[in-house]
Amino acid sequence: MASGVATVWVPVTDMGRATAFYRDALGLTVKSESDDWTEIDANGLMIGLNGREQAAASSEGGAVITFQPDGTLEDALADLQSRSADVTGTISEHPWGRILPFKDTEGNDLQFYTPPTD
Repeated sequence: MASGVATVWVPVTDMGRATAFYRDALGLTVKSESDDWTEIDANGLMIGLNGREQAAASSEGGAVITFQPDGTLEDALADLQSRSADVTGTISEHPWGRILPFKDTEGNDLQFYTPPTD
């Protein structure tokens, strides 16, 4: 039925602010940019910042984009905090790995994930 994920898109209200967050705070590559659609390359997964939809970000759930940190989650937490990012929780430990939840500038849920070390 499906052969993979073509893109993940998230609604944004301020394209410049959102693009800067994904480019500067997360260090991802902007592949194309316009006022209503910007494509971000996240290690081969295309993230579309969609300014055309009027959908509002919600804290009630929905899709979560999970990123792999370049270093440890502790390093990612310190880096996010130094950039005044909205870190929404603490690093949590689970049998399937560790996560660090945060939000982008538009209120969309994101997280960093590392697999278990065992």
